[in-house]
Amino acid sequence: MKFGAVLPYGSARSTARLCQVAEAAGWGGCFIGDAIWCEDPMIALAAAAMVTQRIRLGTMIIPMPLRRPWKVASESVALDRLSDGRLILGLGAGAVWMGWQGFPDEVTDTRARAEMLDESIDILTLLYQRKPFDYAGKHFHLKLTLLDEMHYPPRPVQQPRIPLWVVGIWPRTKSMQRVLKCDGVLLEKRNAAGQDVEVTPADVREIQSFVQAQRTLTSPFDIVMQGRSNHLAPAQQQEVLLEWQAAGVTWWIENLIDLSELEAAARLESGMPELI
Repeated sequence: MKFGAVLPYGSARSTARLCQVAEAAGWGGCFIGDAIWCEDPMIALAAAAMVTQRIRLGTMIIPMPLRRPWKVASESVALDRLSDGRLILGLGAGAVWMGWQGFPDEVTDTRARAEMLDESIDILTLLYQRKPFDYAGKHFHLKLTLLDEMHYPPRPVQQPRIPLWVVGIWPRTKSMQRVLKCDGVLLEKRNAAGQDVEVTPADVREIQSFVQAQRTLTSPFDIVMQGRSNHLAPAQQQEVLLEWQAAGVTWWIENLIDLSELEAAARLESGMPELI
């Protein structure tokens, strides 16, 4: 199981500094959020890519209904090449409560946002192949067959595509079908009443079985859990994380999003958990 951290919202400079600290302390990845109006995460990760060599860099998450998929493709190809293939794209339909009321032209309908996310995954996958194609979706349309291939940007370093992690709401059928098209799942769970409930290791085992049985892609697949473990006593931390690992979690992401830069740096410097 690899260990990463979700960094606080902040400046590109602070993101770069924290990623340096995390890499020096041995962490496997640093991830930053994206909101309807914030300092651009792609620029922040580009700054981090220039001052790190090993650590994976990623988004958690890009709300795709707010972004044109071809723009995300252009930015992510540049960042993947800049980092020598260290980018992971976390995608979702977006959290409408995070300031969307200030931008009334944006799509807030739940079904429409899910459709836009599905189409974006399809389009990103095709664009990364650097081949002509046409796409006629409900929300997005492309006619790349009308363009000369000489004008296409290069392919990303990572092939067949930059890894795409997507929010998956267990056990909702449509959400989990979307997961099968991607390279990793950011786990959430809701009950029959639509209320958020905690994901359990038993859920992870069920999800792992579902993915193994239903996924047709042959690329590696990650099961990603986000939480806080640093407040636990060492023995309890070991017990909790080993249980997630045994269930099938491949990435544990420590949530530092509400910390100051100094607090996050101190947490990262203390090192990632070591499983015995």
